[in-house]
Amino acid sequence: MNQPIRTLEDQDEPALLRDQFRQLLRYRALLVSGVVAGLVGGGWLALSGEDSYTSTGEVVVRSATSDPFAAGASADKGINIGSERQTAVSDTVGTLAVTTLAARGDRVGLRPLLSGLQVTNPPNTLVLRFAYTGRTPDLAQKRAKALADAYLEIRQQRTENSIANMVQGYRAQLTPLTEQRDRLAEQSGGDDVSSARANLVVAISELSRKISELRALDTTPGYLTKKPVAPGEPTGAGLPLLLGLGGAVGLALGLLLSWVRLVFDPAVRSTRELVRSLGAPLLGTLPRERASAGSLLAIGHSGSRLAEEYRAVAFRLAYDPSFAQRRRLLVTAPRGDGSAAAAAAANLAAAFAEMGRDVILVEADLRTPALARDLGPAVQGSPPRWANRGRRPWPSDSRMNVDVPGSGAFTLIAGRRADNVPRALTSAAVGRIAAEGDRPDAVVIVLAPPVLSYADAVALIDRVEGVVVVCDPREVHRSDLERIREIIGAAGGSVLGALLHPGRGRHERRALKRSARRHQKGGRPRESGPDSRPEHTGDPTETLGLRPFDSTAGHR
Repeated sequence: MNQPIRTLEDQDEPALLRDQFRQLLRYRALLVSGVVAGLVGGGWLALSGEDSYTSTGEVVVRSATSDPFAAGASADKGINIGSERQTAVSDTVGTLAVTTLAARGDRVGLRPLLSGLQVTNPPNTLVLRFAYTGRTPDLAQKRAKALADAYLEIRQQRTENSIANMVQGYRAQLTPLTEQRDRLAEQSGGDDVSSARANLVVAISELSRKISELRALDTTPGYLTKKPVAPGEPTGAGLPLLLGLGGAVGLALGLLLSWVRLVFDPAVRSTRELVRSLGAPLLGTLPRERASAGSLLAIGHSGSRLAEEYRAVAFRLAYDPSFAQRRRLLVTAPRGDGSAAAAAAANLAAAFAEMGRDVILVEADLRTPALARDLGPAVQGSPPRWANRGRRPWPSDSRMNVDVPGSGAFTLIAGRRADNVPRALTSAAVGRIAAEGDRPDAVVIVLAPPVLSYADAVALIDRVEGVVVVCDPREVHRSDLERIREIIGAAGGSVLGALLHPGRGRHERRALKRSARRHQKGGRPRESGPDSRPEHTGDPTETLGLRPFDSTAGHR
């Protein structure tokens, strides 16, 4: 216990990742909600969307060539596939396709037609893939073929127009040369005339050759290598895939919400953070055990995991140097009703008694004392009658023996309601009881109310320096632990460690609420005078629902 507490930065990265993942799993409701929302969204998209069908055709684009079988001929000569893709989705191709479809009885506008078209180009190819999505298979197939044919027709028209324009230009150059040749042929011969006429004949022959080559070009714009066919199934992800995607997205959303909740959660997120905030080691984590749910003492039940954990904590405290010097222990909780702290104090007392120590358990809760009642048949003798013993200050006539079957016995100083709680806790009688811890093999355990609800625990720090904080890690806040450390340190005490207990289940919380309502409806006490106390029967359970005593009112 004297080893230095390592901070989060000293831990290994895999351990930190596991710890963060466990922290996210604390918010299972958010994770489940995210997954359910994702599945519902995926199912809604799959079932509410209209069925659509996609038909695909592929066109291989080629350039005009005089001899496609010549060696070294390049199929992509002069082709910019990006420009061709833009041409395929242009209004010119769409207009021609609209005209063709209208002649076949399919009247569709230009924009609706182009909205269902998608033209892609597979990498490193001269292929244009025409994919058209329509409401029916036949509609998708017809429109995809019409668009592909329209693209090929437009491209061939442009090629033929370019050839016609070039032939017309060559003919415009050829006409004056022919006329000049005819004029020279009428003149008398000479060397200059013969030379000029020969040059004109060569130029005319070259232009005629170019015109012949243009007319001989193969203007085929491309080939429809894959004809569009009517699809047999609707396109889209489908219900199974959408549900899978929805579940994955929902899980990611749940993790995001859990992370946001974790960032803004003031509660302690891990045991490392609890140890760092409290500045003390973790003594143990109590398991949840249904067998001991109706009994305060777990020690005495054979085969109880909870009892073994209490014994382990007691042994750890027994060999702690700071506790072994004075053997006085104050058990308290941060907030709440203190029932978990009461169970821890009683079981630790039983564990020390089992080790052969002379144990005194002091119930310093003088506002809502209930330890003697909760111990039940283990308490030897009649429980204290608070109403009849109000004349004598606590802790007079509050000493009882508690017998733990098979483990031993310890002394219980039961709590009793007092007019002035701070004065009763700081009285000389309490000091003499605390001094019992100086005797050999003696242990004094003091059960105090929650330290952040009342100052009773702080009033006892000068007599009982070692403090054990019993808390639920899912409910205690980091700021509460830091404040407890500051308060106890300022009062001159030291926190020996923290003892974690599992939170109450739903059935336990309901049982406590019913018990509280039952005690609140038990009726108002009778009064015999202005200074008289409430009259009670011998049953100590009547004080369970009471709050701090008000001496000016006489009763609540």
